[in-house]
Amino acid sequence: MIGRMAKKDKVSETPATQLLKAHQVAYTEHPYEYLEHGGAQHSAQVLGMDPFSVVKTLIMQDQDAKPLVVLMHGNRKVSTKNLARQVGLKSIEPCSPEVANRHSGYLVGGTSPFATRRQMPVFVEETILALPRICINGGRRGYLLQLDPQVCVRLLQAHIEDLTQQLYTAAPVATVISSSSSSGSSNRSSSSNSSSKSSSSS
Repeated sequence: MIGRMAKKDKVSETPATQLLKAHQVAYTEHPYEYLEHGGAQHSAQVLGMDPFSVVKTLIMQDQDAKPLVVLMHGNRKVSTKNLARQVGLKSIEPCSPEVANRHSGYLVGGTSPFATRRQMPVFVEETILALPRICINGGRRGYLLQLDPQVCVRLLQAHIEDLTQQLYTAAPVATVISSSSSSGSSNRSSSSNSSSKSSSSS
């Protein structure tokens, strides 16, 4: 049974759900009250889910303004520096909302990686594929789909990469602590701050 819900909660089809149905992908629908700039953390909280299993879809671009899709855990940040290095690009940065909307065919906050308007390479954080199920946007604000993460590889031909910004390693941790601690602590970690700025974008 694919995506069946109570009639009062039924959401009209999107290009994403049409694609999934065409490929006989089983999923469940999870509508929620959308909050502007709430992101994956908000949807996870409203739906009572672990934000680690709620996957956000990010539209980014390389140094030549060529777009790409990045799939990341809802409570993790993308290391654009690591991604660019791993895929052989000079730089990667998030698209502006207007540009992202144009590439994906969806509105920011309701972007699904499935059935995007423009065909783009997709990169998925490797640890997402280790989860038994994930929630990912279904092509509308306030609308998530729960499905097998392997679908991202099978339907999107997603490239599997280590994309997470490593905040738990020694130098980045010093940076995080220094931003909220006493001035003495900040002075001790100033060199760490300057060396880690380049990998803080997401």
